[in-house]
Amino acid sequence: TMIKISKNQYTIINKAFTLIEMLVVISLIGILAAIALVSFGGAQKQARDATRKSDLKQYQTSIEGYASKNNGIYPISITTTSLSDSTGSICTTLDIGSTCPTDPKDESPYQYKYISDSDGTNYVIWGGLEKSSTTTYWVLCSNGRTAESASVPSSSTCPI
Repeated sequence: TMIKISKNQYTIINKAFTLIEMLVVISLIGILAAIALVSFGGAQKQARDATRKSDLKQYQTSIEGYASKNNGIYPISITTTSLSDSTGSICTTLDIGSTCPTDPKDESPYQYKYISDSDGTNYVIWGGLEKSSTTTYWVLCSNGRTAESASVPSSSTCPI
């Protein structure tokens, strides 16, 4: 509140926001915050998916390196094996380093998996992606193919 003096007259001038103006501003801020949070959640999913693809490519490079040192034979695992398990046989066999890359969420169905045939000539590695409402899988095969798949690979035969 401010008092203005003019020739024997006192006038009170109010310089403040009304309740309606305050409510409008608060509601606009709330709407903008909600929009930002929704778009941020999508960006997080995309970032995790990019990390998954990079980690799986690192595993593929390690598997190919292993084969080049072992007469073209890939690590043998005729049943689905978790690559994310730092104590797992595939992770330690590949000798990636002190820790094997793990999925950012590290929960099913996003964990990294590996399967090969019994003679170690073919393999498939994969991990789940979050980009859509239904889970899709990023699949990398020993034949060099890389793509998304709607289903989990069940054998060392490339599903893509």
